[in-house]
Amino acid sequence: MKAESIGQILQEQTSLTEHQLSEALSLQARETEHQRIGQILVREGHVTDSEVLKALSRQWDLSYLDKIPQGKLDRELVTSLPIEFLKRHKILPFGEGNGTVTVAVADPLDVMAFDAVANILGRPCERAVCASSAIEDGLSRYYYEDDGSTSKTLTGLDSDEELASLTLSSGTEDLLDLANRAPVVKLVNTFFFQAVQTRASDIHIEPYEQEVKVRFRIDGVLHNKFTLSKQYVAALVSRLKVMADLNIAERRLPQDGRSRIKIGDKEIDIRVSTVPSSCGERVVLRLLDKSSARFGLDQLGFAPETEKEFSKLIHKSYGIILLTGPTGSGKTTTLYGALSELNTEAINIVTVEDPIEYQLPGIGQMQIQPKIGLTFANYLRHILRQDPDVIMIGEIRDLETARIAIQSALTGHLVLSTLHTNDSASAVTRLIDMGIEPYLVCSSVIGIMAQRLVRDICPKCKSPYEPSEEEHLILSRSRLNSDGGTFCRGSGCPHCIDTGYRGRTGIFELMVVDDELRELVMANARSNLIKEAAVKKDMRTLHEDGMRKVFAGDTTIEEVLRVTQDDVA
Repeated sequence: MKAESIGQILQEQTSLTEHQLSEALSLQARETEHQRIGQILVREGHVTDSEVLKALSRQWDLSYLDKIPQGKLDRELVTSLPIEFLKRHKILPFGEGNGTVTVAVADPLDVMAFDAVANILGRPCERAVCASSAIEDGLSRYYYEDDGSTSKTLTGLDSDEELASLTLSSGTEDLLDLANRAPVVKLVNTFFFQAVQTRASDIHIEPYEQEVKVRFRIDGVLHNKFTLSKQYVAALVSRLKVMADLNIAERRLPQDGRSRIKIGDKEIDIRVSTVPSSCGERVVLRLLDKSSARFGLDQLGFAPETEKEFSKLIHKSYGIILLTGPTGSGKTTTLYGALSELNTEAINIVTVEDPIEYQLPGIGQMQIQPKIGLTFANYLRHILRQDPDVIMIGEIRDLETARIAIQSALTGHLVLSTLHTNDSASAVTRLIDMGIEPYLVCSSVIGIMAQRLVRDICPKCKSPYEPSEEEHLILSRSRLNSDGGTFCRGSGCPHCIDTGYRGRTGIFELMVVDDELRELVMANARSNLIKEAAVKKDMRTLHEDGMRKVFAGDTTIEEVLRVTQDDVA
């Protein structure tokens, strides 16, 4: 070991100052927990974890790894060691060269763990410093990643003896035992790991007469990933029910629950929904990756002028702003983006949601519970006594909720909420159809924005092309000048699982309610007339906003047509 201290090395390799180091050493001397100086410096925000690890690797004269190299994991090496031991000590043997096994360690001071690995393997070993998250990811990849064939994932379930043990049992204790057996636990973990690796938002488990299909929803589109024997359905459903704390013996009624898993440094919230079908229980798992959530308005795909107009609306002191679109169109993310923009110490923001998808620091979030009478309407009555400045309502579902939202807006509150309509103009007629008087809609609603999500072209296999005559005809109806546009498409590659798309962005139709539109609402005009009037005032429709992204080479014509109607009012 070199004579240099970790503090000296960090001062040389980072922007750490002598004063910061002295303060950290003083903290270390005063604290009773006896944290290492590197941990204190990271905690105080003076250096990063990776900077400390690089300094440790220099101090101990070891190599440093950003991640475990792909394809270097050796099955014989890993299976000879207990996975619990590897996870607890954050240590992983992953390759062999010149007769020496390289062992990734997150803590080079944990010499006993390294010696134990070397003794068990019975081979010469050398250490390499690596982040604990990279070691956990390497372990997950080894145990749960598919090499391209589904059969590898199911090897633990292939024997006749184990297959027989996974058939449906009648008693609750038998089902619990079934759910906790190692093969089915590994199979469920495989589903979760591969879903996270492929950025899936949902996992669908669908039993049919002869088989069970497992499909992932990736970028809004379902993809078949596994086909299993029908005999696995009882084990799979029971395991998922145990994780979500549901009644594993109840197979006649739908059930809903929640769970949480951790894969590497990612925490994933899971919403579990089960419904009985003629061939067994269908399960849908909604995965919420909190680490990848984007809530800045500048990250959602707004055109600059639309973002400016929407930002102006949400900074109004009172009125209702409605977001419309089908389920899964990104409305909640846009609402969270608006709340993040408004969130300051001078403003009291409260939300009523079903469910609360992400926790926002500094904002009071309430979860409705209809079973005990806590509905949107009941919560809103009490929230108005909490002196809010901004109220976010997850969804306006009924007349009572709509009336209280309008009352809140008329008494000096800014209200943000959602409705399920196809475009922005239809939201006005939906409120009137619910039973809200037109004059109340005119007095309270200040803006309505419809939105959809379109898939981005994969940057790895993206290439330009010349649109066909039919595509040029579609482009010509968008009121945009296609001259100078860059039209691209993806050919498909491993990065985008051969779809040509990777990631999604929003397209938006923002209708600002002005005096002319209010007159149409008061006259009970149809939604198409309201939309025509808004378009004459230069409102960009969903279709046109999507085509703007086509001209920029961000998405394709087919993708815009998939989520919008090819119409221009």
